[in-house]
Amino acid sequence: MATAISKPNQPKVVPPAEWLNARVELLKKEKELTRMRDELNRRRMELPWEKVETNYVFDSANGKESLADLFGGRSQLIAYHFMFGPEWKEGCPSCSMIGDHIDGSVPHLATRDVRLLAVSRAPYAQIAEFQKRMGWKFHWASSFANDFNRDYHVSVTKHEAEAGETYYNYGMRKFPSDERPGASVFFKDAAGSVFHTYSVFGRGLELALGVYNWLDIAPKGRNEEGLPWPMAWVRHHDKYDEKELVDTKGPGAKTDHNSCAGEARA
Repeated sequence: MATAISKPNQPKVVPPAEWLNARVELLKKEKELTRMRDELNRRRMELPWEKVETNYVFDSANGKESLADLFGGRSQLIAYHFMFGPEWKEGCPSCSMIGDHIDGSVPHLATRDVRLLAVSRAPYAQIAEFQKRMGWKFHWASSFANDFNRDYHVSVTKHEAEAGETYYNYGMRKFPSDERPGASVFFKDAAGSVFHTYSVFGRGLELALGVYNWLDIAPKGRNEEGLPWPMAWVRHHDKYDEKELVDTKGPGAKTDHNSCAGEARA
């Protein structure tokens, strides 16, 4: 997913009263945004649903599981489309940053009748090895043996990706990888029928990135201007050096495009 936040001008240092006035003015805008978000959330809940007719079968720690099985006893399912292709050695670094947010959310969401998990196209053995390395516990299923990723527009063939524009985020656009990030949401009724209610891609996934929400209130913000791509600084959490800042402009910023960090700003 791409991000784009403008770098602020040199800050002005002012007396407390003037600072408070400026903060109150910004608060008005923040409240306006909150009300707009509430309205957007209301309209999202009013979207029509589509019934899922395909019998998808996934591989996971539980063996073979249908899409209905993935609900894990809940009526609502959020599946994060984690970029991890069959030929990749590890999962996408930017998707991994979202992965770092999942475990803590799982028990809270479960009490709200929601199961949150990840789905990737890599075979389950690869997923399990990478998940163990990252120390995650959330449920993660492989769609290697079905068309789930393709049907929900988060995977294309390498030939299609290299040929030019492909369908992603509800339009034709270029993307630097054959795997793409997203999240799809489903509901299961009492009869066991499954319905697709919502999918989100690209910058729409930023709500899942608590790291960015924290950076947005820091003095330097996201501080990604001038990077090869906005998320060039992102690493797997076991690849950061805590003693120094990541050199986002050096050789370490290169990627093989097996990352949603390579997406163009939008």
